[in-house]
Amino acid sequence: MKVLVIGAGNMGLTYAEGMVKSTLLGEKNLKIYDTDPEKILSLKEVSHFDVYDKLEDCLPEADLVFIAVKPYHSDELFAEMKPMINESQIFISLMAGVTIESIQERLGAAKVVRTMPNLPAQVGKGVTSYTESEKVSRVELLAIRNLLDTTGESIHVDTEKFIDASTGISGSGPAYVFYFMNSMLEAAKKMGFSDHDSKVLVSNTFEGAVELFNRNDLSPQTWMNRVASKGGTTRAALDSMDDNNVKDLIKEAAYAAFNRAVELGEK
Repeated sequence: MKVLVIGAGNMGLTYAEGMVKSTLLGEKNLKIYDTDPEKILSLKEVSHFDVYDKLEDCLPEADLVFIAVKPYHSDELFAEMKPMINESQIFISLMAGVTIESIQERLGAAKVVRTMPNLPAQVGKGVTSYTESEKVSRVELLAIRNLLDTTGESIHVDTEKFIDASTGISGSGPAYVFYFMNSMLEAAKKMGFSDHDSKVLVSNTFEGAVELFNRNDLSPQTWMNRVASKGGTTRAALDSMDDNNVKDLIKEAAYAAFNRAVELGEK
């Protein structure tokens, strides 16, 4: 199986680094393509990649093609790719808001998988939702899933609606966490903690809370009840959040991302 990653930005390189370690790929079976001369030069110093700056030298022989470019670059890219592809190839899109139908029409391809990755894939903790066009077989989809899992975990969804929905939860979700962390960091510093101590307090609190959640079947509400006692400090904080409708605002933010993903797909 020969895999080509088009685009060596953060997400493309993240998946390339994960997949190159997979037992599904033999040595030198992962190719990466980019047009940035400086990026090409730096990538050629990494021995486990075959690096290309010309599509004609790598695209025709690839079995799986991961497309990791900005959506606004896709028209020009697809026009260049179209004469070089064949009907057996599978194209896996890492682009936000670009529908399977749009890719099929512009690229002239039948086998397309649309994904929604997220930033923690860079540290092997990502989650990627994915769905496929009709022509992709179960065997092919299993191979793709195994490759997606090299950066964390993957979730198969039935329709593209759930790709857009996962954009609002997991795709954009890390930014929500960073937003909350930033607010807590600012509060810690205002209370007099140093930058270093503020970071330790906040980052370890988040990491520990997530670990507790993952190791048990308890709901977040149950954990909140365990931490908060009547008339205590935690209850005061939670009551403040409830009074300020923080829960509803977070839900609205997630739906804002979801709705924007749908809008992008309609353009």
